[in-house]
Amino acid sequence: MKKVLITGAGGFIARHCIPLLRDKKYRIHGTVLNTADTLSDQDDVFWHPVNLLDGNAVSELVKIIKPTHLLHFGWYTEHRKFWDAEENLDWTSATIHLIKEFKKNGGERFVGAGSCAEYDWRYGYCTENVTPLNPSSLYGKCKNAVHLIAREYAALHKISFAWGRIFFLYGPHENPNRLISYVITSLLQNRAARCSHGTQIRDFMHVVDVANAFVALLDSDIDGPVNIASGNPLSLKHIIDSIGEIINRQDLILYGANPGNPGDPAFLAADVQRLKNELQWNPEYGIKEGLQQTIHWWKNHLKVT
Repeated sequence: MKKVLITGAGGFIARHCIPLLRDKKYRIHGTVLNTADTLSDQDDVFWHPVNLLDGNAVSELVKIIKPTHLLHFGWYTEHRKFWDAEENLDWTSATIHLIKEFKKNGGERFVGAGSCAEYDWRYGYCTENVTPLNPSSLYGKCKNAVHLIAREYAALHKISFAWGRIFFLYGPHENPNRLISYVITSLLQNRAARCSHGTQIRDFMHVVDVANAFVALLDSDIDGPVNIASGNPLSLKHIIDSIGEIINRQDLILYGANPGNPGDPAFLAADVQRLKNELQWNPEYGIKEGLQQTIHWWKNHLKVT
C-alpha cells in the first residue's frame, strides 16, 4: 500500500494535493501545526497536529506512520518576511532531520518543494541542471542547500528523490496580499489596485495545476530537480489587465503607483521540458480560465456579487 506523509497539509498548495492523492489510492497522512488547520471536507485524511521544528515529535510521528512516500511542503512562508527570515535556517535543519527519519523508517520516495529562488535570476530563463544556482536571498540559499544535501543523502541510501522548483502561482486560498489576489480583491471591493509598471515577465500557474504537477511527480520515478511552471511567461500588466477585464473595473488599476522592487529581474521564466517531456504532464488551466476560476472563488469567499 502507498502511504504518503504530506507536510503543511492545510497550506496553499498541499490542500489541493489531497484529493489528487486520494484518486491515486494513497493512504494520506497530513501534518498541520494545530487542529484548526485541518480541512473539514477531507475527513478520510489522518491528521497529525505536530510542529515540524520539534525533532523528537517528528521522529515519533514518522516511526508510527512509516510512510512509503513523503511530499514535503512545510516551511516558513509569511508574506514579505520569509525572504531573509532566520526561520529559514530552522526549516533547513528540520527538513534534513525529516528525510533522515523517513529513511530510517523504510521510506521509498521523497519529493520536496523547492523554489525558483534557488536560481541565479540574472540568467532569466531557468533550466534544471544548467542555469547556475546562485540564490540572492536566505530563503533561496536554504532551499538550495536542502536540495543539494537531500539529493546526495537520498542517492547514498537508495531513496528515490525529486525536487519541484516552484515559480509563480495563484488561485483559491492564496494570501490576499500577494499580487494576483491583491488585485482581484481590490477590484471586487471597489478599491484601487496600486501596481508597479507591470512590464516584468513572469510564469504564473494556477495552484491546482501546481498541486497536480507535484502529485504526478510523486507518483513517478523521475529524479532530481523539476521546474513547476506553465511554460507560458506573460507580463504582469497582461495578467492584471485580464483581471480588470473579467471584473470590468479596469479603471481601478493604477500602474506606477507602486514603485516595485528595484532588484526584481525584468524577465524570469522556466524551461519546462522535463515537466512536459519526461513527466508527460501539462497544465489544465490557461491564464484566462485560471483567473476566472480564482475570481469566482474570491467572489464567494468575500460574499460580493
